[in-house]
This record gives sequence, C-alpha cells and structure tokens, in this order.
Amino acid sequence: MDIKMKLWTRPDSYWGAEWHDFYVFLSQHRDSDSLTRSNFTCALDKLGESKSCQWGETVQVVRENHWAVGWVEWIAIHKSDLSAIDKANKMLNKIDEYPVLNEDHWSNLEFDEATRYWQTMALCDRVDLCRDAEVSIFAARRDYIPMDDSGFIYERLIST
Repeated sequence: MDIKMKLWTRPDSYWGAEWHDFYVFLSQHRDSDSLTRSNFTCALDKLGESKSCQWGETVQVVRENHWAVGWVEWIAIHKSDLSAIDKANKMLNKIDEYPVLNEDHWSNLEFDEATRYWQTMALCDRVDLCRDAEVSIFAARRDYIPMDDSGFIYERLIST
C-alpha cells in the first residue's frame, strides 16, 4: 500500500507528547479557513464510520498549543490501523483531484458563518456594505443577508 501521509517527527523546540508510529493525516488551527475546517470535520466523520477504527487507540485528534496560531489540531493514525490508513489515503487522493471532501458541508459551514458575521456587524457597517452592493440600505436592518445583490455581500462576508 502506497501511503500518502508522513509519520510524525519531533519538531524543533517541541515540548509535547511523542507520537512515534503515528501518521499525520489532516490538520487545522485557530485561523484555518472554512474549507480546511470542513475537510477536517468530514474526514473525522468518515474515519468514524469505520467499525475497525479504534478511537483513542489507533485514531486520535491531537490538540497542541502553538505560539503563532494559538492551537493546532491534527488527526493521528497509528501505523497498525490499516483500515484507517486506507480510508485516509482515499480521502487524500480525493483532495488531490478536488480540494473539497463534502460540498454540502462546506457550503453550509460558509453560509452559517457568513450569517453569524452579518448578524454581529454594526448597523453602520451593514449600511456601507449594502451601499457598496447597490442594495437598499434599509436591508441592513434585517438579520438575514440580502440576497438581491448578485452575491456581492455574501462573497464579502465569507472572504473576511
């Protein structure tokens, strides 16, 4: 079996637990974009569907502190869990062909985050965004994102 993942190696200036004999699958950090977070969640779900994966023994989510990004999480798969390694390899092959593991999940995540961002924006910022999108500024009063602007506002919200 050709394994696309790399075995964990001890980084410089590292103080945490040792993960010898574990492959590093996918990772995310505090500032990860929605695609990275979606793929991480979907990969965990996919690995969790397998009855042979032994959570806590051969498959784990490792969370570590990091000076630059606050924290980092990564999926650790022990080299003895061939079923989990095979599933992870298939997902990595899929990501190589197209970077999204689950379009629906990613789309829903983006929409939910854009909606939350819109709802927490100051009214004056909403008005400015509506004006930029050439939408009635009165739409800024609503708790939902105006959708009559050809997607301009939504795109600005998800790129923030």
